[in-house]
Amino acid sequence: MIMEGRPPRLSRCTMTELVFPNDTNGLGNLMGGKLLYWMDICAAIVSQRHAGQVCVTASVDSVEFKSPIRQNEVVIVEGWANRAFRTSMEIELVVHAENAVTHQRRLCNTAFYTFVAIDDSGRPSPMVPVLPETPDEHSRYAAAAERRAQRLARR
Repeated sequence: MIMEGRPPRLSRCTMTELVFPNDTNGLGNLMGGKLLYWMDICAAIVSQRHAGQVCVTASVDSVEFKSPIRQNEVVIVEGWANRAFRTSMEIELVVHAENAVTHQRRLCNTAFYTFVAIDDSGRPSPMVPVLPETPDEHSRYAAAAERRAQRLARR
């Protein structure tokens, strides 16, 4: 396991999916559960790249569906690590839909996932620190601590 810390760029993940008819509801829009599934996979890749070990979903919050995603659109799910805490880390996810013909993209969804690092015995283990490099990453790093305090207060 890598404990000295890692910048977000080393664990960033971008996934693309195509929306097929069996992915949609009666209105021809991507089902929310399917999108959350893809987002969870992206967040798992980010967390495991960052931690260098198996990580599991602990919570999902601030999921905002801004625009429906239609059949035949390309879905782009991007995720990165904002901050690590003792055994957990916050992953930010942003989802865009792209028209494959016109290449126009629009923001469709944002969310914050919390993942926990798990050791070989199935217990939470120390998380690798996030080392922000850019002004945007430093801002996200600070905001993640505020969101964590709010999550803990809700418990």
